[in-house]
Amino acid sequence: MVKVSVILPVYGVAQFIEDCTRSLMAQTLQDMEFIFVDDHGPDNSIELAKKVVEGTPRQSQFKFLKPERNLGAGMARNYAIPYAKGEYIAFVDSDDTVDAHMFESLYVEAKRMDADLCCCQMQKYFMDGTTGDIMQNPHVEAGELTHDKRSYILTHYVSLFASFLFRSALIRDNNISFPEDRSADDSFFVSCAWMTAKSIAYVDRPFYHYLIRPGSVCTTKDSNKYQKRINVFNKLINYSKEHGVYEDYRDELDFMYIKKGYLSSVINYVTNSTEPSPETIKGIREQCINIVPLYNKNPYFKGGVRLLDILVHRFPRVAVPVLRTYAKKKNIVS
Repeated sequence: MVKVSVILPVYGVAQFIEDCTRSLMAQTLQDMEFIFVDDHGPDNSIELAKKVVEGTPRQSQFKFLKPERNLGAGMARNYAIPYAKGEYIAFVDSDDTVDAHMFESLYVEAKRMDADLCCCQMQKYFMDGTTGDIMQNPHVEAGELTHDKRSYILTHYVSLFASFLFRSALIRDNNISFPEDRSADDSFFVSCAWMTAKSIAYVDRPFYHYLIRPGSVCTTKDSNKYQKRINVFNKLINYSKEHGVYEDYRDELDFMYIKKGYLSSVINYVTNSTEPSPETIKGIREQCINIVPLYNKNPYFKGGVRLLDILVHRFPRVAVPVLRTYAKKKNIVS
């Protein structure tokens, strides 16, 4: 039986794919499969990966798929999910690497706790070989996801989707997939998982090595990216309503939308545009408050989040330099 299926979209990563592939081959968990999706990249990434695994004892565990056209990372992952045979599914970006014990440790803990989700920490790595911050998921007591635990997760949510094992049945039974918008698609996927999972487990180790590099999707500027982000968080609210979650967690989901759909979209816009328009900033706010019109009565809407909203609403011209400074200080990559 395949215990863990690892899915990797591959596009333009010739410089990194061999290290990534070797880190997968080194996994101590034996009952695995690795599904590479050739997303019609401009280089020979897939050929390099195939060469690394060729003739090795684990060669049969590596599968290579190729859709008819370029899909983008999120949709490439969707393309691979139906092929995955594992009890759990994980996602790795093909320019990153993972510790040899990552998937065995996560799988053993997930099985011990009978958990729908099991996650570790991620550590930033830079091109010069130095390491950066350790990134952590919000932490609640392992076990059943009670109402209070889920409320905490949703209001302290971060998207470290590559640090998770997802039970395959959770994904399939709840129709969880990556949206076609090429922005915040991982946020959508993880949020849907948090909404529908019944239990959580943790391994408190930075097993996932997240490479920060120029030219990656996360560091490439796109002045229209904010609209894609808004669209994704609109879809997230719709997903919560369709799956009967919204009414139980209205305050938490509205607050997530305020932070991630509205304010993050404003920050995304001002940091990606050379000449941000105050009118566009106002327009972003208007779009978003139409989705959550009672946001200013939300019990979580206070402190810095409220101050940022006041700045955007009343002083959009001043908001541009302030938000750029804020994003730099908080190391927000938009």
